[in-house]
Amino acid sequence: MAGELRAALGRAGARVLDLGGAGRTDAGVHALAQVAHARLAERVEPGALRRAVNEALPADVHVTALSPAPATFHARHDAVARSYLYQISRRRTAFGKRFVWWIKRPLRADAMAEAAARLPGRHDFVLLTERPGEQASTLVVVERAEIGTFGDLLVLRLTASHFLWRLVRRVVGALVHVGAGELSVPAFAGLLEGRLPAPQVNPAAWTAPPSGLFLEAVSYRDSPPLPPLQPAVAIRAE
Repeated sequence: MAGELRAALGRAGARVLDLGGAGRTDAGVHALAQVAHARLAERVEPGALRRAVNEALPADVHVTALSPAPATFHARHDAVARSYLYQISRRRTAFGKRFVWWIKRPLRADAMAEAAARLPGRHDFVLLTERPGEQASTLVVVERAEIGTFGDLLVLRLTASHFLWRLVRRVVGALVHVGAGELSVPAFAGLLEGRLPAPQVNPAAWTAPPSGLFLEAVSYRDSPPLPPLQPAVAIRAE
């Protein structure tokens, strides 16, 4: 996305000195509200530039807002929290399959919510991230974890100051195992502290697909509170 945005800014007549985003997402993951900073060589009128940039962007990328920022603002370093949504469909959907993970086996939403309630707090996610040895630290403080039911959709929201590579997708995969009765709530809690429920268990094999994952929001010190939990993309089960 950064390359597309830089190219669009150039086609809109803006000379970019520096461009950076609030973070990266895996291929196939959606972003509802990614944040980026762009340092330009000349002052511009934000409204006119936004319209010109959107004309130059591909159909799957859209600038929803553009405004002046302090010269020291950095989209990634100044962020205080990030929120992700994950959508699980309990019914087949042809039109919405790009935005959900369809789980065929029955899931107990109450068991998943009980397990998710263990997520807020400081945990060692060494078992639930990719290449933990390459991380500066596998400790993450989760601020919020919510699960909501919207018809045939289960929606999970996780909020933290930062996330490790594939962390959300592996947490979702573990929660699905809880909902399917294949992992107990105490065993899920053990995963958050680096304890496997059995030697043969491999949480990497539980990684949820990227299709259901959305970067919902990047928050800064002056950002408004998150809205009530709701689906990122409403779907119709055919």
